[in-house]
Amino acid sequence: MKYLIIIEKGENGYSAYSPDVPGCIAAGDTEEETRTLMKEAIMFHLEGMAEDGEELPKAKTIAEYVEIAA
Repeated sequence: MKYLIIIEKGENGYSAYSPDVPGCIAAGDTEEETRTLMKEAIMFHLEGMAEDGEELPKAKTIAEYVEIAA
């Protein structure tokens, strides 16, 4: 299953979240590290949900860039 993640650059590094997996976040020093940590966080989160008998969230968010003439 694929989940969209949003990675944001902050003053002290990067953070990430997934709109389809509420409460699941990660942070790292680099974009690559944050991407890896977020993937691990989602896997861990979904494993916990499955163990608790919860329904896994469906991936439904779509992201797209739009170009605006400045």
